[in-house]
Amino acid sequence: MKKVFAFIAMTGLLIGANQTINAQDAVEAAQEVQEVVEAAEETVDEIVQAPVEEQQSIHKNIKVKFIEGNAGFMSLVAIAMIIGLALCIERIIFLSLCEINSKKLLEDIQASLENGDIEGAKKICRDTRGPVASICYQGLMRIDQGLDVVERSVVSYGSVQASNLEKNLSWITLFIAMSPSLGFLGTVIGMVQAFDDIQQAGDISPTVVAGGMKVALITTIFGIIVALILQVFYNYILSKVEALNTDMENSSVSLLDIILKYNLKFKK
Repeated sequence: MKKVFAFIAMTGLLIGANQTINAQDAVEAAQEVQEVVEAAEETVDEIVQAPVEEQQSIHKNIKVKFIEGNAGFMSLVAIAMIIGLALCIERIIFLSLCEINSKKLLEDIQASLENGDIEGAKKICRDTRGPVASICYQGLMRIDQGLDVVERSVVSYGSVQASNLEKNLSWITLFIAMSPSLGFLGTVIGMVQAFDDIQQAGDISPTVVAGGMKVALITTIFGIIVALILQVFYNYILSKVEALNTDMENSSVSLLDIILKYNLKFKK
C-alpha cells in the first residue's frame, strides 16, 4: 500500500513538473517528492503500529488484573465462564440443528396421505431431523387408532421434546448465579485482608488498605462481566427454545387437520 501511494504521488508530480518547469526543476521536485513519500511512509507505519500496540496493552492489562485479583478466586470465575460458555454453545448448536422447514415437511406429509401412502409419510418423518418431524412420526404411528389417540400421542411426545430442548438450561443459570457470587466472595475476603493489614500495621493509611480493596473490586468486576456474558447467551437460547415450542404446537395442529382429512377421504 505504501509503495502504491509513493508511485502515484511521484508520477503525478513528475507529470505536472514536465508541463510547467524544465528538467532540472523536475529532478529537484522528484527529490522533494521522495522526501515527502518517506515522511508519509513513517506516518503510515505509526498509524498501523498504534492499534497493534494498543491491543497488546489491553491484553497485557487483562492478564495483570487477573493475577492481581487473587489467582484462586479469579480461576474459579474463569472456570465458571468456560463451563457456562461450553454449555451455551452446545445448546445453540443443538437448537440450530432442530430448526427445519416445518411447512415443507407438512406439505410432503399431506401429499403422501392424499395418495393413501402412510408408509411414505412415515419415511419422510424418519428422514427429517428435529422435534417437529419426531412428533409427526409419533402421530402417524397411531393414525389407525383414531384422532383422539393421535392427539394424546402428539401432546405427550411434544412434552418430551420440549424437555429435551430445555436440557442443561438449569446448569447455565447456575453458572450465571455463581459468577457474581464468586466475585462477591472474593470481595469479602479482600475486605478481610484489608482489615488484617490495618491491624498489623496499626495505621489506617491508603497504602495499607489499597491492596485488599483492589483484590475485592477486581474479583467483583470479573464476576459481573462473566455473568453478563452468560446471561446474553442464555436469553438467546431461550428465544430459540420458545420459537421451536411454538413451531411444534403449530405443526401438531396442522398434523391433526391433515389426519382428519385423510380419515374423511379413506375411512368413510
